[in-house]
Amino acid sequence: MGQRKKHTEMSSEALELVASRFRVMAEPARLRILQALEAKGEMSIGELTGIVGLSQPNVSKHVKILTESGLVARRQEGNTVYCTICDDSVFEICDVVCSSLRERLAAHSNILKTARR
Repeated sequence: MGQRKKHTEMSSEALELVASRFRVMAEPARLRILQALEAKGEMSIGELTGIVGLSQPNVSKHVKILTESGLVARRQEGNTVYCTICDDSVFEICDVVCSSLRERLAAHSNILKTARR
Protein backbone atom coordinates (compact mmCIF):
# COMPACT_ATOMS: atom_id res chain seq x y z
CA MET A 1 0.00 0.00 0.00
CA GLY A 2 1.33 3.47 -0.89
CA GLN A 3 2.20 6.19 1.56
CA ARG A 4 -0.47 8.71 2.42
CA LYS A 5 0.21 12.30 1.55
CA LYS A 6 0.52 14.41 4.69
CA HIS A 7 -1.39 17.66 4.85
CA THR A 8 -0.61 20.71 6.89
CA GLU A 9 -2.76 21.40 9.92
CA MET A 10 -5.82 23.44 9.03
CA SER A 11 -7.46 26.24 10.97
CA SER A 12 -10.95 25.80 12.40
CA GLU A 13 -12.27 28.12 9.68
CA ALA A 14 -10.66 26.06 6.92
CA LEU A 15 -12.00 22.83 8.41
CA GLU A 16 -15.49 24.34 8.47
CA LEU A 17 -15.20 25.19 4.76
CA VAL A 18 -14.15 21.61 3.99
CA ALA A 19 -17.02 20.23 6.08
CA SER A 20 -19.42 22.56 4.29
CA ARG A 21 -18.31 21.22 0.89
CA PHE A 22 -18.85 17.65 2.09
CA ARG A 23 -22.31 18.54 3.43
CA VAL A 24 -23.27 19.95 0.03
CA MET A 25 -22.13 16.76 -1.68
CA ALA A 26 -23.73 14.46 0.92
CA GLU A 27 -27.20 14.82 -0.63
CA PRO A 28 -28.02 12.13 -3.25
CA ALA A 29 -30.28 14.51 -5.20
CA ARG A 30 -27.38 16.94 -5.63
CA LEU A 31 -25.11 14.12 -6.75
CA ARG A 32 -27.73 13.15 -9.36
CA ILE A 33 -27.80 16.76 -10.59
CA LEU A 34 -23.99 16.86 -10.79
CA GLN A 35 -23.96 13.50 -12.59
CA ALA A 36 -26.51 14.75 -15.14
CA LEU A 37 -24.54 17.96 -15.73
CA GLU A 38 -21.35 15.96 -16.17
CA ALA A 39 -22.99 13.67 -18.73
CA LYS A 40 -24.91 16.27 -20.73
CA GLY A 41 -23.12 19.57 -20.09
CA GLU A 42 -25.12 22.75 -19.62
CA MET A 43 -28.81 22.10 -18.98
CA SER A 44 -31.90 24.03 -18.04
CA ILE A 45 -33.70 23.48 -14.74
CA GLY A 46 -36.54 21.91 -16.76
CA GLU A 47 -34.19 19.45 -18.44
CA LEU A 48 -32.63 18.56 -15.09
CA THR A 49 -36.08 18.02 -13.61
CA GLY A 50 -36.85 15.39 -16.24
CA ILE A 51 -33.56 13.59 -15.80
CA VAL A 52 -33.22 13.50 -12.01
CA GLY A 53 -36.89 12.79 -11.31
CA LEU A 54 -37.49 15.62 -8.86
CA SER A 55 -39.98 18.47 -8.95
CA GLN A 56 -38.89 21.79 -10.47
CA PRO A 57 -38.92 23.60 -7.10
CA ASN A 58 -36.81 20.83 -5.58
CA VAL A 59 -34.26 20.92 -8.42
CA SER A 60 -34.12 24.72 -8.17
CA LYS A 61 -33.48 24.49 -4.42
CA HIS A 62 -30.63 22.01 -4.89
CA VAL A 63 -29.13 23.99 -7.79
CA LYS A 64 -29.17 27.09 -5.58
CA ILE A 65 -27.20 25.24 -2.90
CA LEU A 66 -24.74 23.90 -5.50
CA THR A 67 -24.37 27.43 -6.90
CA GLU A 68 -23.79 29.00 -3.48
CA SER A 69 -21.12 26.38 -2.78
CA GLY A 70 -19.30 27.26 -6.01
CA LEU A 71 -19.79 23.90 -7.72
CA VAL A 72 -22.39 25.00 -10.28
CA ALA A 73 -22.82 28.21 -12.28
CA ARG A 74 -26.22 29.51 -13.37
CA ARG A 75 -27.21 31.82 -16.18
CA GLN A 76 -30.62 33.05 -17.17
CA GLU A 77 -32.08 33.53 -20.65
CA GLY A 78 -35.56 34.98 -20.41
CA ASN A 79 -37.49 32.73 -18.04
CA THR A 80 -35.08 29.80 -18.43
CA VAL A 81 -32.22 29.14 -16.01
CA TYR A 82 -29.28 27.12 -17.34
CA CYS A 83 -26.76 25.33 -15.13
CA THR A 84 -23.26 24.01 -15.66
CA ILE A 85 -20.51 22.64 -13.46
CA CYS A 86 -17.92 25.33 -12.76
CA ASP A 87 -15.60 23.49 -10.33
CA ASP A 88 -14.14 20.33 -11.82
CA SER A 89 -12.70 19.31 -8.44
CA VAL A 90 -16.08 17.70 -7.80
CA PHE A 91 -15.09 14.96 -10.27
CA GLU A 92 -11.78 14.35 -8.52
CA ILE A 93 -13.57 14.02 -5.18
CA CYS A 94 -16.11 11.60 -6.63
CA ASP A 95 -13.37 9.56 -8.35
CA VAL A 96 -11.46 9.17 -5.08
CA VAL A 97 -14.58 8.13 -3.15
CA CYS A 98 -15.79 5.75 -5.88
CA SER A 99 -12.37 4.11 -6.21
CA SER A 100 -12.19 3.60 -2.47
CA LEU A 101 -15.68 2.10 -2.39
CA ARG A 102 -14.88 -0.23 -5.30
CA GLU A 103 -11.75 -1.48 -3.51
CA ARG A 104 -13.65 -1.95 -0.25
CA LEU A 105 -16.51 -3.83 -1.94
CA ALA A 106 -14.08 -6.04 -3.89
CA ALA A 107 -12.21 -6.90 -0.68
CA HIS A 108 -15.50 -7.62 1.10
CA SER A 109 -16.65 -9.80 -1.81
CA ASN A 110 -13.39 -11.79 -1.67
CA ILE A 111 -13.82 -12.31 2.08
CA LEU A 112 -17.35 -13.62 1.52
CA LYS A 113 -16.23 -15.97 -1.27
CA THR A 114 -13.48 -17.36 0.95
CA ALA A 115 -15.88 -17.80 3.87
CA ARG A 116 -18.31 -19.82 1.73
CA ARG A 117 -15.66 -22.38 0.81
